[in-house]
Amino acid sequence: MRRPIFVIAVALMILGAVSAFADEAVVIDFSLLTADIIDDPMNPGTMTQNRATMMDFSTVAGASYTPEQKKQMAISLAIVNWDVVLASSSRTNDNQSLSYTKEATVDAEAKKYAGQTVMGIRVRFPLEPFNSWARIEPPFEVPAFEPAATVGDDGVITEDPTKASLSANNTRLSRFEGSYNAESKVTTAFGVVKNVGVVKSVAVNVKGLNFPHGMSVIFKDNDGNEKVMFLGYLNFDGWRELRWDNPQYITDVRNRELRIFPLYPKSTPYVKLAGFLVTRDAAHEGGDFIAYIKDVKILYDKAVLEPVKDIDDEAVWGIVGQKEEERKRLESLRFGANQVLRYIERMKQEQKTEFTGTEATE
Repeated sequence: MRRPIFVIAVALMILGAVSAFADEAVVIDFSLLTADIIDDPMNPGTMTQNRATMMDFSTVAGASYTPEQKKQMAISLAIVNWDVVLASSSRTNDNQSLSYTKEATVDAEAKKYAGQTVMGIRVRFPLEPFNSWARIEPPFEVPAFEPAATVGDDGVITEDPTKASLSANNTRLSRFEGSYNAESKVTTAFGVVKNVGVVKSVAVNVKGLNFPHGMSVIFKDNDGNEKVMFLGYLNFDGWRELRWDNPQYITDVRNRELRIFPLYPKSTPYVKLAGFLVTRDAAHEGGDFIAYIKDVKILYDKAVLEPVKDIDDEAVWGIVGQKEEERKRLESLRFGANQVLRYIERMKQEQKTEFTGTEATE
C-alpha cells in the first residue's frame, strides 16, 4: 500500500513544480502595429492601415450601403486608429479632440527599444478639480477566431486555409494570435491569447513622464467579462515595467479546485486586450497627459493540455465558425455603421477656412 501512495505523492509534487512555471505570451506589441499600407488620400505618402491586422466588416454588412460606404468598413489595429474615450463629465469638444493616439519612434541611440515604434497616448483631462478617467481601446473588438489570411497592398483580405506560408508551430494559430517563436517559446499575438486558464502576472512596458495618474490594463475573457487590473502610477521618468501579480494565484495544485472542462464546441478559454485605463485624481493637475506603451505580456497557466485530435471537430460541425460569423455581423452593425456615419459627416464637412474674396469698393 505504501508504494502507490508514494507514487501519488511524487506525482503531486511534480504537478506542483510544473504549475509554478506558467507559460508566457506577448498579448500585443505595438512595434508591429505601424501603418504600412493604404495611402491617405488627403496626405499622399502617409500610410493609414496595418497589413497584419486588417479587418473588412463590409463582407457582412447589409445591401443598403453603397460600395463607397462599404470601403469605410475596412480598418486595422494601426496605432493611429485606437480610440481615447473620456469620462462623460470630461467629454467636452476640446478635451475629446485633443485626446488621441499616435505612432512614436524611439531614438536610435536609446538604451531600450532603439529605433522601434511605440504607441503614444495624449489625453486632455479637465483643469477643474474632480476625478476623471480615460480609456484607450482598439477600434474594434479583437476577433478570437479570425482565420489566417493574406492582405494585399490595397487592404483586400484573402483567406489562406492552407496556411502555406506558416511554420508547423503556427498552423494552429488564428490570425490575431500572431506567431510562435520556437527559440523563445513565446507567442507574440495581436491582442488575443488562447488556452488561458489562470493569469498569473501581467506586465506592461510604459514610458512615464512624471504624471501622478494611475494606469490599468483591461482584459476580456471568452465569456465577454471584462477584468481591470491596476498596474501602478506613472510618476516616474523613462521606461518601466508595470506589473500586476494575481493575489489569488495558488501555486500548490493540492489547494486548487480541480475541474474538467468540456472541449468542443466550447471555445478554448482565451483573453483578449480590451484596452487601457488612465485615472486622474481630483487632487492632481489636469490638462494634457502624455505616455508611451511598448507592449503587454502575461504569464498564465494553460487551461487544457494540447490534445491529439483524431477528428477535426470544427470541420465536421462548424459550430464555432457559426458563432464567430454572428459575432462578426454584430460587430459590423456597431463598428461598420459608425465608420459610415463618420465618412458621411466628413463628406458634409466644409473644407474652406476663409470666405470667398470680393472686390473692394471705393
